[in-house]
Amino acid sequence: MRFLSLRARIFIALIFLVVVASLLIAGVTIFQYSEQSNAYHEQRLERKENQLKKRITYLLQDAATKVTPENLSTIFEPHKQQTADVLNINFRIYSLSGVLMSSTQLMETNPVHVLPKTLLTQLQSNPLEHLIDVSTTDGIRMRSSYFYIFDPDGLPLAILNVPYFDDDSLSSLELNAFLVRLVQVYVVMLIIAIILALIVSSYITQSLETISVKLNQTKLAKSNTKIELTKASKEISTLVEAYNHMVDELEQSAVKLAKSQREVAWREMAKQVAHEIKNPLTPMRLSIQHFEQQVAKGSSKWKTQVHEFSQTLIQQIDTMSAIASAFSQFAAMPTGQSERLNVTVTVQRALELYKDAPIALKADETYYAQLDATQLVRIVNNLMSNAIEACAEVSKPSILVHLFGDKKAVCLSVQDNGKGISEALRDRIFEPTFTTKTSGMGLGLSMVKSIAEAYGGKVRFESNPDVATRFEVCFPRID
Repeated sequence: MRFLSLRARIFIALIFLVVVASLLIAGVTIFQYSEQSNAYHEQRLERKENQLKKRITYLLQDAATKVTPENLSTIFEPHKQQTADVLNINFRIYSLSGVLMSSTQLMETNPVHVLPKTLLTQLQSNPLEHLIDVSTTDGIRMRSSYFYIFDPDGLPLAILNVPYFDDDSLSSLELNAFLVRLVQVYVVMLIIAIILALIVSSYITQSLETISVKLNQTKLAKSNTKIELTKASKEISTLVEAYNHMVDELEQSAVKLAKSQREVAWREMAKQVAHEIKNPLTPMRLSIQHFEQQVAKGSSKWKTQVHEFSQTLIQQIDTMSAIASAFSQFAAMPTGQSERLNVTVTVQRALELYKDAPIALKADETYYAQLDATQLVRIVNNLMSNAIEACAEVSKPSILVHLFGDKKAVCLSVQDNGKGISEALRDRIFEPTFTTKTSGMGLGLSMVKSIAEAYGGKVRFESNPDVATRFEVCFPRID
């Protein structure tokens, strides 16, 4: 199912709903017919029982002698068949002990001569109620009703059994005719549903196909056109707006990428230019100086001219060297100057820029290290910027800056309760140009690591997403 297209899924879903609805209606119809037939047979058997009870009551009241269980069969026998014919009903009479005494079914093949003890027990427990036993023989269901016959004094005389066969032939014919008509209607509905499913699925997926084509054509390095759809649904319109917004962001990203690529290319060019310019400078300078020494042995006139010439060349060479050095400095991050630095005071001053942020500083004591103040401030600024941005979506942000150390090292840790770093990104966190932010070049942490390693230190971090993230920078400590 997951390999089917959206159009096929919509089509199958609609047809499936129609088929399931049809089956449910057919099932409910059959169940309703069955319930109605069962209720009809129960009511019909009950009516026959009541008619038979009234007939027996009249016969017993007109009897010339007192009716007892022993003479009941003799008194009732002359009227038995007449009763059966008039009421259109067959019945059997059993003694109180369950032995068959009389039956209107003269040609009965398998009469029950003795009632089961369980049946007698049930009758004795509820003498005023009738008991119905339902059985099925050769696919025909039969209801057998058992109840007591009482004399005028209310004493039981015998057990009367009325067998009744459920004749569902007429009901079955009606049900079959109804189901045939229902199937005909369902076939028409299914054809209509197939047509509607094709139309609806095509209408829904037409816009999605347009979006799919556009997405396949979308490239970062080329100009992408936006999608314009009319009379689209709310969901499709939202998707189109999201795509168009993505196109705008891609254009901005392409501009930033081009700019970044140009800057990288410029830096590489600066390095190459610096290298190419510096290579001939030293031999040129040495050659001119040597030539000046040789000429110095001649006349003073030549000495003056050559000296002026060599001074001019040397000045130009120094200018070219300065330009090359400037290019080289642009291409590489300055290393700064190393000095005995009060780390505690420098960090405190750097944190004064973040007075509005939820920062807490803890310094165990005053620490010194062989560092450059500017580079240490850069480290603090980068770590603080990352911590503040990580806490941007936290209701109660908290940033703890801790200075601690031992006899060999001084460490600076910055801990925040922001969103943290996922497991998948931890191996790339110090890579140059890698960033999870929407802005920036991803050089901050890479620069922090480079500065720390340049001064013999190291950087490490630990993160529990949405709980706490802690960066720690350590340097060799001095007294």
